Amino acid sequence: MNNLTILVVDDDPVIRRLLEQRLAKENYSVLLANDGSEAEKILKGSHIDVVLTDLMMPGTISGMEVIDMAKNLNRNIEVILITAHSSIDTAVEAMKKGAVDYLEKPINFTELFLRLEKIATMRAILRSAEDLRQAMDVTETNASGTIQHLELTVRDLQQKIDTIESILRDDATDSDSRIGEALNILLN
Repeated sequence: MNNLTILVVDDDPVIRRLLEQRLAKENYSVLLANDGSEAEKILKGSHIDVVLTDLMMPGTISGMEVIDMAKNLNRNIEVILITAHSSIDTAVEAMKKGAVDYLEKPINFTELFLRLEKIATMRAILRSAEDLRQAMDVTETNASGTIQHLELTVRDLQQKIDTIESILRDDATDSDSRIGEALNILLN
């Protein structure tokens, strides 16, 4: 199963049903909204990876506003704008708002699936990078603890060497006693 959950937002029931069937056939988890208000409720209550939203919808929330809403709720949600009224200006505005891409109606499913695969691949790379960063943090923490332990051990050994050297140089004590005392420090 593809591990992307996709919210389809479109006022056209035929488009919604077609997208649902094609996405489900590719093993995506699909949620449906018939307008921006319904999309807002779903976005607030569910984990969504990708939003496919129509540009022009009835009601107070347009496709552009769905982009804003999704990005405000979770900047990691990817949004693909679907429009029958495509223009360069619309595409640029959608990208400025945070859309990852846009598709023209009628939807070319090969293009859609390529874009979704690209999103899934990027998410997997980001997860791997995060896992690697966490592993590096653990390794760094362990290495830091090991270095600290070694520094303490070296300090203790240096103190013993200094003490033994001082004992062995003490001419006021006979040599057997000095050697015995030095050996006692080494063994403890």
